[in-house]
Amino acid sequence: MSSIPVAIVGVGNCASSLVQGLYHYANGGSNDEQGLMHWDLAGYRPKDIQVVAAWDVDARKVGRDVSEAIFAKPNCTAVFCDHVGMTGAKVSMGRVLDGVSDHMNTYHEDRRFVVSDAPQATKASVVEELKRSGAQVMTNYLPVGSQEATEFYADAAITAGVAFVNNIPVFIASNPVWAERFRAAGVPILGDDIKAQLGATIVHRTLTDLFAKRGVTLDRTYQLNTGGNTDFLNMTNKDRLASKKTSKTEAVQSVAHSRLDDDNIHVGPSDYVAWQNDNKVCFLRMEGRMFGGVPLNLELRLSVEDSPNSAGVAIDMIRCAKVALDRKLGGPILVPSSYFCKHPPVQTTDDEAFAALEDFIAGTVN
Repeated sequence: MSSIPVAIVGVGNCASSLVQGLYHYANGGSNDEQGLMHWDLAGYRPKDIQVVAAWDVDARKVGRDVSEAIFAKPNCTAVFCDHVGMTGAKVSMGRVLDGVSDHMNTYHEDRRFVVSDAPQATKASVVEELKRSGAQVMTNYLPVGSQEATEFYADAAITAGVAFVNNIPVFIASNPVWAERFRAAGVPILGDDIKAQLGATIVHRTLTDLFAKRGVTLDRTYQLNTGGNTDFLNMTNKDRLASKKTSKTEAVQSVAHSRLDDDNIHVGPSDYVAWQNDNKVCFLRMEGRMFGGVPLNLELRLSVEDSPNSAGVAIDMIRCAKVALDRKLGGPILVPSSYFCKHPPVQTTDDEAFAALEDFIAGTVN
């Protein structure tokens, strides 16, 4: 099979885990399948993914090889692969737009973005770099709330004919207007909002589905999350959270036996705790009624390193985007989006989505 040249938008913690993972799994051996949902996906392995272009706005990353930039401040995720080789792809200055929240400027520079004074990217320069580098897939890791910035890069991807993987809760694949633009251009898009490998949302969804299947009435629930990375710092500005809360809440509501009233469900980021760094802690509570109307309460605490928790899913999404290109598919790629994302164009249960994904990989459905 051919390689998968990838462009990264936003060289933060998630990008760091993704790139580390590509090198961690490159040599096979004991790493072959540990931590991956698919070692071989339609003939593509993790080592086939090659980073060929990247954009960021932080002065400590712009101009550096991606292999160096992924370890620059304010990144704080775990280093599980210390032998990342030079990629040959240097981080280009991106377009700021709404990608940086002003409230972060009150924090120490080790914790926040330091915007470079280099000339900002234009759509023409991004398209030119995509074509020059040979990128086939663009993966979006911008901060939550970056509506304008995400649309800027999505527009460039359409013009360049590059598949777009939208990892964040800005609605592009699930927005009918944008979906039609990608469809008309014959360009695949996967999204929106990546669902971590074993994170708060997938656990909450699984338990909600379990309640429904076992005849337990779910009356009310909350999911409270804390963390100390730039994602959580960014989200202390509540004005940036509308799409994030919608995405996470709908991911749970969509598998409930019946929708909960808004007052009876709370799902979303809760607080920034600097010393947690990239560790995310989820506090989950579910209250319901079982046989005879007898009360049942469930409480769970989940602690995960946030960025590696999404990297394996990102590797699968990138490979599915490449498969869509190979099959000349355009517009939202519904099956992998439903399995890998919190807010896909079409919501299904995870069991249904998993079965459909295996059929997609096998080529029996698109």
